[in-house]
Amino acid sequence: MKMMNHNIQTITIQAKSQRNMAAPMDAGNAAAPDSKDLASAGSSMDNTTIQYSMILDHLIGDKRPVKELNPAVMGGLPVPAKSDEQKMIERGMESCAFKSALACVGGFVLGGAFGVFTAGIDTNVGFDPKDPLKTPTAREVLRDMGQRGMSYAKNFAIVGAMFSCTECIIESHRGVSDWKNAVYSGCVTGGAIGFRAGLKAGVLGCGGFAAFSAAIEYYLR
Repeated sequence: MKMMNHNIQTITIQAKSQRNMAAPMDAGNAAAPDSKDLASAGSSMDNTTIQYSMILDHLIGDKRPVKELNPAVMGGLPVPAKSDEQKMIERGMESCAFKSALACVGGFVLGGAFGVFTAGIDTNVGFDPKDPLKTPTAREVLRDMGQRGMSYAKNFAIVGAMFSCTECIIESHRGVSDWKNAVYSGCVTGGAIGFRAGLKAGVLGCGGFAAFSAAIEYYLR
């Protein structure tokens, strides 16, 4: 009986010692997953940061895709592709020759209208300088008005063509569309017209046309 009790006590002591040894191991095993969890949490945060930066690059960075502003996609009316004839016509309309011709025609019409207007308010239209007491006829008045209108039309057409041509050439050479092109063109046009009367008239014409062009550009822009 005593022998049996001794054996029972021995088995009980061994079981307690095994449990005490297993406790630190369980604690270590429990601590190990904690460190692994921390490492995984840190890696997940890094991955989240990387993914966020990639999203920013695709939204506002260099990898942002350029969207085509197609009216059909945006809900507007579809625009058909331009044909070669349309592109050729657009290039022709943007050329310096076409702009000069258009300015020449516009200047001719405007100058003619201005000449007829000034002749209409001039009280000396139709009078003969050799016989100032003679009353002019309607035909003579209309003839003088037509001559003055044609003279103004030619001058305005030349000035308009020169100004438009030089402005287009200067803009094409500089590659910039701003107010300076009109100022340079006005100076060239005014100088070319004024140099027929001498150097001083050319300088004054250059300055006057340049200042007028600058004022017009400032008002329009």
